[in-house]
Parts: sequence; structure tokens; C-alpha cells
Amino acid sequence: MTAGEIQDLFIATLTRELGGGRRRWRLSVGNVRVYSIDTHPHCNWAVTPSGSAGEIERVERVADVLRQRYPIVTE
Repeated sequence: MTAGEIQDLFIATLTRELGGGRRRWRLSVGNVRVYSIDTHPHCNWAVTPSGSAGEIERVERVADVLRQRYPIVTE
């Protein structure tokens, strides 16, 4: 799984579950940052969502699910 694939999963999940446009959710999710497995052995990626409080909360909920399924990604 790559960072781009994780971002696509975020956008597809948010669009399917909550509606709205893909562009809106892409902006809310932002970029997926990938860290070294040496320093982050359990989960090596993160996002910094933006938007309204509700949008940020929704992105964080999806992030929790995706971290469980895909804890390690590549750039």
C-alpha cells in the first residue's frame, strides 16, 4: 500500500459515506506523510486534516480505521 493509495481510500470512503465532492475531501484529508519504519514501527503514516470541526472529526475517524487495516505504507 502506498501513500497515494491510502489517500485514495480516504477520499473514496468519505465520499461514499458522507457525500460531497472528491475535491472537497481531498482538501480536507491533505497529504499523507510517511515516516521511517525505524522510528515508527507500528504505524508509519499520518494525515493532518483541515476544514470544519466536523470534517476534521470525520477524517480522523476514517484514519483510525485505515491505520488498523494498513499500518505500514510506502511512499
